[in-house]
Amino acid sequence: MIIAVPKETKLKENRVALTPDVVKDLTKKGFSVQIQSGAGLDSFFNDESYTSAGASIVQDAKTLYSSADVVLKVNAPSVDEVAQMKKDAVLISFLWAATNPDLVQACAKASVSAFSMDAVPRISRAQKMDALSSQANLAGYKAVIMAANALGKIFPMMTTAAGTIRPSKVVIFGAGVAGLQAIATAKRLGAVVEVSDIRPETKEQVESLGGKFISVQGDASIKIEGGYVTGLSDDFLKKQQELVSKHVKEADIVITTALIPGKKAPLLVTEDMVKSMKFGSVILDMAVEQGGNVVGSELNQTVVKHGVTIIGEGNIPSLLPMNASDLYAKNIATLLLHLSDNSGFKWEMEEDITKGSLITHQGQVMHASLK
Repeated sequence: MIIAVPKETKLKENRVALTPDVVKDLTKKGFSVQIQSGAGLDSFFNDESYTSAGASIVQDAKTLYSSADVVLKVNAPSVDEVAQMKKDAVLISFLWAATNPDLVQACAKASVSAFSMDAVPRISRAQKMDALSSQANLAGYKAVIMAANALGKIFPMMTTAAGTIRPSKVVIFGAGVAGLQAIATAKRLGAVVEVSDIRPETKEQVESLGGKFISVQGDASIKIEGGYVTGLSDDFLKKQQELVSKHVKEADIVITTALIPGKKAPLLVTEDMVKSMKFGSVILDMAVEQGGNVVGSELNQTVVKHGVTIIGEGNIPSLLPMNASDLYAKNIATLLLHLSDNSGFKWEMEEDITKGSLITHQGQVMHASLK
């Protein structure tokens, strides 16, 4: 079975789907691995490191796609890339199927069996395949470093002969994987950290990392499935904004991490809240690629509005490509080895991980959420 890894084409993408160490493991298990020339360069893996691991180098994507039994990618392919894949090929990548209907239909039309890394169910035996968590963990760390770099002051309290410097205050929206890593990183740097999350069960995790939990009383509009918030009313969001607005006003840095799968990100920081912040404060919107949590954030731009620097980096894990690629490669290879061996795929259609992550198969849309 031939596994192919093309070079990522998305703007500002530095990651690669397989790293040389993971290629070595797959070739030992009998898989044939082909890598497009230069696919790993932005992650600091050259072609020679792949050939040493047992892979073959293919010069162009068209040739790569035409012979591949399995295509492994980080980002969702374009419709044109899908058209280049051979009939009954298997694609594994992030797909974001709920918001990419044209891509889903293209995979079905081309009879490509597509598995989505963002649809892998969050169950205990799938933890090693959980690319959402591995990438969000790195993003939470990097977000704090980026915000700290844009702030004109240090994080920790410091006592000097010239006087005492008060610690910076960081407010974080969301205590998921990214938020928890952001809390831990900001605390290690010496900041005072306050955290807002609508799930009361996250309070203990926040406090265990040294953060102060901002309690927001929930209501019946909140729906949580598989650890994700999947529904919020506008009334609740307004109530949350009113409660946290005083914390935002006093913050030096605000980091927002809230996402709703398949939907636009909820608006958490209004223009009035931005205006209320101190001149020179920093906001980093981690949800900017899905519409943003912050009024005024712009995708892949850093802007200054009302004296506040707003960072809208859309692909933060890509800024740590060595670690991000290494973790992602292990996630995707673990899923591949769960679904198949070197002789082919098992197609256990009622098995939880297969059923949860398979989007299209044999010309049909398979995932229950898309039917």
